[in-house]
Amino acid sequence: MTKVTPIASYLRQTNSAEQELYDYLMHAVQSHTPDELLQEFKQFLLEGRQAPTPELHQALITILKTPGVEEDFKFILNRCCHIIINRWQIHPQLQKSIPRLVELFDSIPPPSLSTPRLTKLHRQLVVDFSTSEQYLTLQRLARVVEDDDSKKKFTWNDQSVSVGQLIQRYPYLYEHCLLSEDSSFEHQQTVRQVQARIQRAFELDLSKYVMYQVRLAQLARRKHSIQDAKQMLQGVQNPTLLTERELGTALKYFVGKPERGHSYRDLSQYFLRRTTEILSYEDFKHELFSYLISSVDQKYGKLQFNQRLYQKLQTMLPNYDHQKPNELLMMRTASQLLNYLIVESPQRPEHYVFVDMITNLGPTVTVALLLKLVLMCGKAKPHLERRFSILFSHYESQSQEGVPWLIKSLENLHIALSVHFGDADVSFLKQIM
Repeated sequence: MTKVTPIASYLRQTNSAEQELYDYLMHAVQSHTPDELLQEFKQFLLEGRQAPTPELHQALITILKTPGVEEDFKFILNRCCHIIINRWQIHPQLQKSIPRLVELFDSIPPPSLSTPRLTKLHRQLVVDFSTSEQYLTLQRLARVVEDDDSKKKFTWNDQSVSVGQLIQRYPYLYEHCLLSEDSSFEHQQTVRQVQARIQRAFELDLSKYVMYQVRLAQLARRKHSIQDAKQMLQGVQNPTLLTERELGTALKYFVGKPERGHSYRDLSQYFLRRTTEILSYEDFKHELFSYLISSVDQKYGKLQFNQRLYQKLQTMLPNYDHQKPNELLMMRTASQLLNYLIVESPQRPEHYVFVDMITNLGPTVTVALLLKLVLMCGKAKPHLERRFSILFSHYESQSQEGVPWLIKSLENLHIALSVHFGDADVSFLKQIM
């Protein structure tokens, strides 16, 4: 279970001793080579020896003697790491050093009997940091940067790969998985820059793949065999971990018109026009129920799903039943439905409804239902991403072979969000639908 850090812990004031460390690192990261800085960082900030200057040695002693250092040190060390990472991140040739920085924490030497008391405390605090939420987000960021730098491409055949190793594939999780409670503004910017770069790359790969499939289909219509058509075109790799057929199905749902000749965007806009005529929140919930279950297989819906969803809606925010629905009410409703349909929180990670939906409807239809919800209320999109980040963290150490339903859901959601909220140009797919 993730430990929730009190707000006071990360809205703390920076004292002068800490600022000396930060100022030095901001200078050193510009004047030192990565090798020089990594060695200095390890010797001074991780092992507590060979301080670069007497002043920095004294600053570290002052920090270690400060009341509450047992709780605060992880925030100090986290900021030190991010000062370096933020600088290296903006220089492509330096990015490969970021994983090396994070790996330094894997080999902290244990203190000996003759180790001074403050040095023992220092090393214990470093060990504590290596088990913290802050360090976990550092490891994820290092993995993203490392995989992006090496252009490593996992496939569905890599069954032994852990869920956590796939973090680079899902930029919509980054703000929830790569940022911790004390992340600085600069670090937030870094994560969003990485997120934007990787998202753009996926959208471009998806667009190229769709164009390739369109050209294959066009050649096939001209009486060419698929094999001949493939020889006439330069191949484009499937950019997802879905099979060719699964990806084709996902594109038909998220790009095409899967419900009575309407796209999901069409349906959401029609629903929103209807809500302007609705006078009460109670009536809004009735309409929302009808809007959502139109995506649900009737046989499955009649078992229990429809009834339970209806009951959930009816008991939601009853004090507002006679008020006219507004944007805030719609967002709160969407957020509570996402809690119910996916998962509520890290502290309550049960997700039986979600697994049941995937088992009976499949990951594409399940994601389509969730997509309809956020198309109805765009401000609920971060809530949707947050729910998936909880599942990702919950299964992070498992192999993808153990949770194929989760991987397929993550892939389908990436496609759905890229098509409806990103810049993926897949409009030409409609030519062959």
